[in-house]
Amino acid sequence: MSNPQRERAVRLRAIAIAGCCCVTVLLAACAGERTPPSPTAPDRLAACPSSPNCVSSLASDADHHVAPLAYRGDPAAAMRRLRTVIAAMPRTTVVAASDRALQVEFRSRLLRFVDDVDCVADPAASVIQIRSASRVGYSDLGANRQRVEAIRSAFETTPR
Repeated sequence: MSNPQRERAVRLRAIAIAGCCCVTVLLAACAGERTPPSPTAPDRLAACPSSPNCVSSLASDADHHVAPLAYRGDPAAAMRRLRTVIAAMPRTTVVAASDRALQVEFRSRLLRFVDDVDCVADPAASVIQIRSASRVGYSDLGANRQRVEAIRSAFETTPR
């Protein structure tokens, strides 16, 4: 094998190894774990981390805060309506649902990253508190905020 051929073979091998490493990292990134609710208050939303890949209606800072979902009437009926709205969205899996809480996983189209959406009814305020967070990574490029606003829009326009 001549020297240019050997150099080309070494470059191709390095590219193949780098590609395998990238695929491994991406697949590992898709397997993050759900942030569990507080053990002392399972019907409360977990706090957002300091990274910008989470939004919550209970967050006190503007970077993470979104408004809760307002409803009128029976909170259980509102939660059923919300479940219907979210279940109709693409690439969703309802993990748990009750008359008081909802846990859903959303998968991204391309790399299959998992984001968690948690919702809890707050009957005293006639709102549903909502949190959407990426399991892995630092930035989500606004995907969680956009998702919550899409949920809000569909929830508000769905017949009661």
